[in-house]
Amino acid sequence: MKTECIDKGKGKVILLVHGLFGALSNWKTVINELSKNYRVIVPRLPITEVDPSKASISGLSEFVRNFISSKKLKNISIIGNSLGGHLALDYVIHSQRNVNNLILTGSSGLFENSFGGSFPKRGDYNYINERV
Repeated sequence: MKTECIDKGKGKVILLVHGLFGALSNWKTVINELSKNYRVIVPRLPITEVDPSKASISGLSEFVRNFISSKKLKNISIIGNSLGGHLALDYVIHSQRNVNNLILTGSSGLFENSFGGSFPKRGDYNYINERV
């Protein structure tokens, strides 16, 4: 799979997935810190390069699955921001056994109808646990 990506460091793999208006550079500080102890991989989502029908959640989720598969990544940790969090959630739902950790930062998807459709009370971590 040919896509622009950053692959830095050695050790257990952490995959960073950027948001809709994000870029690889958004993760610069995170990459520099985490790559001291981990292998950090950041693919560039092909949001503007693909057919509009493939720029959907399902199309971009397929991209993430294919990227992970093409890199033969196993037992990964995923950090997803905004749309990247939504894609990470989708990946975990379909491939739980390949994921050690899921970290969401400002994730879209938690309040979408496909994930439950209601809003949590402040501090209600059970809400997130039920949906994830």
